[in-house]
Amino acid sequence: MVPEPPDAEGALTPVEHRGHEIGLFRHRRDLLDRPDLLNSVLEAASLAIEIARLRVEVRLQLVEVDESRARIVQAGYEERRRLERDLHDGAQQRLVTLGIVLRRLQRSLPREAKVLGPALDSAVDEIGHAIADLRTIASGVRPPRLDDGLAAAFADLARAAPIPIDVEATGERLPPHVEAAAYFVVCEAVTNAVKHASPSRVRVEATSAAGGLRLLVADDGIGGANPGGTGLLGLTDRVTAHGGTLLIESPLGVGTRIEAEFPCGS
Repeated sequence: MVPEPPDAEGALTPVEHRGHEIGLFRHRRDLLDRPDLLNSVLEAASLAIEIARLRVEVRLQLVEVDESRARIVQAGYEERRRLERDLHDGAQQRLVTLGIVLRRLQRSLPREAKVLGPALDSAVDEIGHAIADLRTIASGVRPPRLDDGLAAAFADLARAAPIPIDVEATGERLPPHVEAAAYFVVCEAVTNAVKHASPSRVRVEATSAAGGLRLLVADDGIGGANPGGTGLLGLTDRVTAHGGTLLIESPLGVGTRIEAEFPCGS
């Protein structure tokens, strides 16, 4: 509550907006004799106060949105890790055990039952294929090499690629959800380049500075990538979900350059 002005010449007039008092205007008492002027000042003050209030509300809502988005991203990351562990510790291990049991059974068959050997070989081979499929799925959830950081994961990606990939990546460890997001952004960008741009090589950089992670994926392909395409829209959504920004440059005949920046607050 604003106190009354101490001097006899001062006055306080309520500032209202849509019938609600939102402030008090302190002014000289003789302004009460100019109601037209006073009303004009009160209207201007009312608008200014309401704009300030709305700006504060918007800022608070944006903070809430950012915090909510961070919680969603973290929850999604933890769920992927749980799925990865379940696949590895559950289904994969049971299949491995089943394969071992079948091999032992095959070795213990009497001579007259050796005719069953090819069938058991086929069953064990199918189990091996199922294990390989599960490992592929688990790697798609989160590559195990990320446990050693982005540099190690990108090195593995480069070794498996069908074209040369030059990698320069920070050895600094970052929050796990940031490392996972960065890895999948680079994977998708490299896959898009190999599939659509016909490059002779790709350059991947990951640098950490000023509390953030900067990614660069650049190729020397045909360029002309469509930022509105499904693949690049997916990249944009993934980066934005982590509070980051994505820049795509793809002039025809020059190649494509994708830059992404992630904040790295825990």
